[in-house]
Amino acid sequence: MSFGFGKDFRVTLFGESHGKVVGAVVEGCPAGLQLTEGDIQQELDKRRPGQVLTTGRRERDLVRLLSGTVNGRTDGGPITMLVDNEDVDSSWYEKHRYIPRPGHADYTAFIKYHGFNDYRGGGFFSGRLTAGIVMGGAIAKKILATRGIKILTHVVQIGNIKVGTQIKDEQVEEFAYSSPVRCADRKKSALMVAELDRLAAEHDSTGGVIECRVLNLPVGIGEPIFDSMESVISHGIFSIPAVKAIEFGSGFRLSGMRGSEANDEFYVKEGRILTKTNNSGGILGGLTNGMPLVFRVGIKPTSSIGKPQQSVDLRTMKERELRVEGRHDPCIAVRAVPVIESMTSICITDLMVRVQMIPRTVGD
Repeated sequence: MSFGFGKDFRVTLFGESHGKVVGAVVEGCPAGLQLTEGDIQQELDKRRPGQVLTTGRRERDLVRLLSGTVNGRTDGGPITMLVDNEDVDSSWYEKHRYIPRPGHADYTAFIKYHGFNDYRGGGFFSGRLTAGIVMGGAIAKKILATRGIKILTHVVQIGNIKVGTQIKDEQVEEFAYSSPVRCADRKKSALMVAELDRLAAEHDSTGGVIECRVLNLPVGIGEPIFDSMESVISHGIFSIPAVKAIEFGSGFRLSGMRGSEANDEFYVKEGRILTKTNNSGGILGGLTNGMPLVFRVGIKPTSSIGKPQQSVDLRTMKERELRVEGRHDPCIAVRAVPVIESMTSICITDLMVRVQMIPRTVGD
C-alpha cells in the first residue's frame, strides 16, 4: 500500500470517508515558512462539501494543525493536519454492504482485502480523502508563491457544454472561483449550472474537463527519464478519484498535426527565450521550458446516481438491482478543481525541492 506521494516533499494521507477524521502529514517543508490554520482553511473551503451544485453532505472541514509549526512558522518537522468527519450517515452502506455500487471500488476492494475493507462511503477510496491533498497543496502553494509561481485552474467542459475560446489568465484568476461550477466563462457557466440542475432532477450525473495552468516556472524543472514533469504530474493527478484522462499542451490534437504546425518555434523577447506557440504545454524532454505549463484533466461522471442499476450480491452471487441513495454531486469536476490545483502544487514543489531550487529554509 502507498498512502504517501513525493520524495523530498512528501504528503501522506490518512482516514476514511465515514471514519473519525481525514488528514495529511507533510514532510520536507522548508523551515521558516509562515503558516497558520487560516492558510490551510482558505484552500479547504474551496472544496468543502455542501455548497451549490454539490453533495448535500454538510462538513465544515475545519482544519486542526497539530504539529510542524512554532510561532506561526514551520519548524522543519512533519506537519500534521486533520479535519473531523461530522456529518456521517452510514445506514445505507450497512444495509447494502455486500452489493457493490457500479463505478465504485466496492467490488475490487472487497476482493483485494478479503472483505475487511471499509465499505462505508468507499472508505479510503472515497473522494473525501482529497481533503488531505488540499491540505498538503495549501502548503505547497505557499512555498511556490515565494518563487512567484502561480497556479490557475478552471472547468472548461461539463457534459457537452464546452468553453469555446481561450480564456485569459486574468479571467481565470478573477472569475473561476466565483462561478458555482468553477468556470471562468460567465455565459458557459450559466449553461453548465442549468445542465447540472436538470441532471440532479433526473437523478443522474455527468463528467467534465478541468484545465490547469502553471505560470512563471523556471526552465529545467523535471528529472528524466521516469520523473519527468509530465510523469510526476500524471502520477499525482491519476491518484485523484474519478480522473480518467490527462493531456498536456495540444494533447491528442498533436496526433493530427504536421511537424511544421506542432513545433513551437523560438524567439527572443526582452532577453528571454520564448516560443511563438505552446503546443508542448510548457514541457520539452520532460523539462519545463519557461512557457506556461498547461494540461487538461478528464473527470468521469459521478458513479453514485439515483437511477436503478444492475449489481450482484457478493454473498449469493445473484444479480440484484441497486438504487444508490444518499447525497452526491451531479458533477465531481466542480469540486475537483482545487484538488487538481493542490496536487499540481505538490508535484512541482517536490521536483523543485529535490534540486534545491527551493531551499531548506525560507522566510526572513
